[in-house]
Order: sequence, then structure tokens, then C-alpha cells
Amino acid sequence: MNFRALPDLVIRNAHVVNEGKSEYRDVLIQNGRITKIQSSISQVTQVKNIEANGAWLIPGMIDDQVHFRDPGSPHKATFASESMAAVVGGITSVMDMPNTRPPTLDFAALQQKKDIAAQHSMTNYAFHFGVSADNLDIVEHLDPKQVSGVKVFMGASTGNMLVDDPKVLERLFTNVPTILLTHCESTPRIKELEDKYREQYGEQIPAWMHPKIRDEQACFESSSLAVALAQKYGTQLHVLHISTAKELSLFQDLPLKHKQISAEVCIHHLHFNERDYADLGHLIKCNPAIKTPADQQALIDTVAHSQRLDIIGTDHAPHTWQEKQSSYFHAPSGLPLVQHAVPALMELVATQQLSIETLVQKTAHQVADLFRLEDRGYIREGYWADLVLLKENQKHEPVNQQPNFMRCGWTPFQHQTFRYLVDTTIVSGQLAWHQQQLFMNCRGQALAINR
Repeated sequence: MNFRALPDLVIRNAHVVNEGKSEYRDVLIQNGRITKIQSSISQVTQVKNIEANGAWLIPGMIDDQVHFRDPGSPHKATFASESMAAVVGGITSVMDMPNTRPPTLDFAALQQKKDIAAQHSMTNYAFHFGVSADNLDIVEHLDPKQVSGVKVFMGASTGNMLVDDPKVLERLFTNVPTILLTHCESTPRIKELEDKYREQYGEQIPAWMHPKIRDEQACFESSSLAVALAQKYGTQLHVLHISTAKELSLFQDLPLKHKQISAEVCIHHLHFNERDYADLGHLIKCNPAIKTPADQQALIDTVAHSQRLDIIGTDHAPHTWQEKQSSYFHAPSGLPLVQHAVPALMELVATQQLSIETLVQKTAHQVADLFRLEDRGYIREGYWADLVLLKENQKHEPVNQQPNFMRCGWTPFQHQTFRYLVDTTIVSGQLAWHQQQLFMNCRGQALAINR
């Protein structure tokens, strides 16, 4: 892409949130990058002006965990559809998970996904590599600059991507050449509880039993094992989608730069709790499960006031509406979230449970720092312009009256009205979404990883 052909942009009178501060500034974007941040920028010729009128301007969310289902499941999602929805939701960069079809377990599968994204993605992109019991030789020889991380399922998964052999895990934690990401749930514990409740309910286990089956103990046992292995072998570990209060004790309340082991929390574990199964049923079935109100509040309080949780992601994992109507053992786990990511998080800001400075820190700054993304995640002169302008939802328009760009066509937020909406999303200096209009010629870049 020839970024020199891009029109210059000036965002005027914006309430810029960056590096713990919020200040009114103008921002000039040239050739895809931020070139000036000043209290006032004089008129520039041949420039498009965007008047913010005091609205929040934040770095675009960098989502460290999405399942865009491409290749393999075009009826659920594609990189084109989900990246389009992501920019509407304030996400400018994504890191896609390896459990596609085929799974990302070799270099050919990795290259196939990179080619798809280069052609179709409206967001910037990177890819996590997968682990099975059979591909450790490949994993150990990965170029750390070519993948955003290595993902291991230390709990129930699909296909051959479950890794629970102690010898395989020890070799992986010893030799992985880059950051290791873990999905932590104890398979034996889950199987034991599935059998218990199958005896009671047969195949018709109610959706609200999901957090009873994938319970606190299943999470804590597996997360504890991952942390212990990382401590023993000096692995850089990132534990995904923490869902319980108990697990928080495993992580240090320290700045990210001083940590070997980091943790992520996801939007749905901050937004929902087990009471919501009554209305939403399998629509909010996900792994790990959405749990108690006490767990939800502990996660909110920790992400807002502590450094134990470093990153907020989505774990966007779409399935069709019809698939979600199946009985418990057949309804797939996962929620479609990217289109409403930042507006959903802004509810915590609006209710004063989370500062907008912390939101920015844990959706942009620290994601870029942890994964060592070059010139991303901050509003700084010289950095790529990945920006989101947020405005109040003055029309009080509910989600179900807005277009849904996700391929699955539904959202767990369908009956909600968010107080903030994404007015503008800029990806690598290009308008991707502005005042309810998509700019379909926007193409994201492969994220440069500086390891």
C-alpha cells in the first residue's frame, strides 16, 4: 500500500487520552503516521478536517485474542466480515488465534492466514501459532518476529490442540522462543462434573449450569500449573481470559515491565455474570465460563485499581444463531464481541468503575508493550495513526436498532443501549469508519513485532 497517496487528516479539538493524561489537542496525520500533536494546529492545505468538538480520542484497541474463523468456517465469520465489525467497535489491530481449519500448526497454514489478512483485513493483524503434541519441533524453531505468540490449550479444546501431557508441557515451557499464551481449564475436572450433571439432567443440562461444570476449581488448577511451569522454566507467560476471583492471587501487582507472567481479562467476564444465563442462555456460553457476580466484581475492581490484570481483550468467537440454539453438549462455546468492544467497556467508564486512562492503558499501551509491537498503541508523534474517536450516544439508540456487521448476525448486547459510540476509527492513517460510514478500501498492515 502506498501510504504517501493517503490524504492528510487533522483531528481538531479532541480530548486526547494517552499515557495516563487527558488533554485537549489537535492531531495531524500524514502518510499514515501522527506527525504533530499540539494544542492548536494551523490550517493545512489539502487536508481533511475532523472536528471532535471535545470528544474522547484514544488509541485504537489492540485485541490480543480473536477467532476470525478464517480459513475454515465462512458461515460463522471471515477476516473481511470480522475486521469490518472490529473497526466499528473501536478495534484497530487484532491477533488471531490458531484454532482455524486447518489449525495454525505449521508454516503453510500460517502463511495462508497472512495472505487472507493482507487481502481482506480492515484492521492491522498478527497471528498466534498453535501447539499440539506433534509440532514441538516447529514451535521451537519459530522466528519470534513472525508470530505474535504461541497459544497452548491447557484444557478442553477441539481437534489435536489439547496439550496436557506433562512431558510435552515441560518441553514447551522450556523451549518456546517467544511469549506463550495459555487457555487454562482442567480437563479431568470438567469431565468429572459433566458426568455428574449428565446423570442428573441427561442431555438437557440447563445453560446456567455451565459455570458449575467449568468451575472455579477447573480454572485455578490449570492456571496454577501454568504459572508454576513458567516460574520453574523462566517462560514468558500470558494467561488468557481470567474468569475467577481466586485466580487473581496467582499474579503480581507490579508494573508490566517488571513481570515475567502477565494476565488478560475479557470484556464478557467484566460485563456479564451467571444471572444473565436466565435471559441469554447459550448465547453467553463460553470457555472459561461467565461466573458469579462476586467474580465479576473482583475482576472489575482488579482491572481498575490493580496491576494484576494487564490487558483487556475480547476472545471474539462467533457461532451462528442456529448453532447456539442446540442443547448443552451441542451448543458451541464463544461470543461475538468485536463490534461492541469499546462501547461496552465505556459503560464501566460511564459508571465510574474504570477510568478512561486505565481503559486505554489495558486495551492499547500495554498490549503493544507486551507483544513488542513497533510504533503502535500510543498517540505519539512518529507512531502509526491507529485512533478512535468516541462520542456520546445522544439519540439513545439501542444496539438492536444498529446495523450488525458480524457474519453471525447477532450479539449478546442486543437489548442494551450504550452511552458511547465509536464515531471514527482510523487504521494506519486511513479512515475505516466515520459517522456511520465504512470505508471499504481501508486495509490494515501486518503488525511489526520488535523482538
